[in-house]
Amino acid sequence: MTENTLLFAAATTNPGDAIDIAQQAGGTALIDERQDTAKLPFAGIALVVTDDLATLSARADAGLHLVCKRTIKPGTANVYGLYPLVHHPDLTHQQTDAHWRDKHGPLALEHHAYMTHYVQLSIVQTLAGRPLDGIALCGFDSVDDLKNRFYTAPASEQVIAEDIAKFADLKKSPRGLTAVPGGAVL
Repeated sequence: MTENTLLFAAATTNPGDAIDIAQQAGGTALIDERQDTAKLPFAGIALVVTDDLATLSARADAGLHLVCKRTIKPGTANVYGLYPLVHHPDLTHQQTDAHWRDKHGPLALEHHAYMTHYVQLSIVQTLAGRPLDGIALCGFDSVDDLKNRFYTAPASEQVIAEDIAKFADLKKSPRGLTAVPGGAVL
């Protein structure tokens, strides 16, 4: 059974801000450690439960979203692929989310055998920043696993790509990140 939690996702252009937000609110920070993050949709994201929305809004300079965190595959990870999602133009947010949850989630478990942890952040409300429909958090033991063992088999890449094209707008969905935990473990 999938575990669901409602929380805020505060996206920042400064990874240190994501870490600070997560530490202050007792949450999790995921940060992309690349030197040049200018082309990324954000450099860090803090996942927190808080009642201090004013402070959170002031610090989330790249976006603030209310999300439903769906843990599809519980586990631990040392590195994450973060993949922001914008819904397919022929679908509503609800239709996209249902496909992502009910069809893509199980498919991802089958075709990403080395994935140690999988969470879907379904965006309930965009409070600031670029409107998104979700962010996939695909966890792996190492960067090598993420880069070289992302798919179970050569055919898996095509299966996943064809399915994503059914529910996501590939042109409008922002570039993915490679992130490491900068706070508590998810």
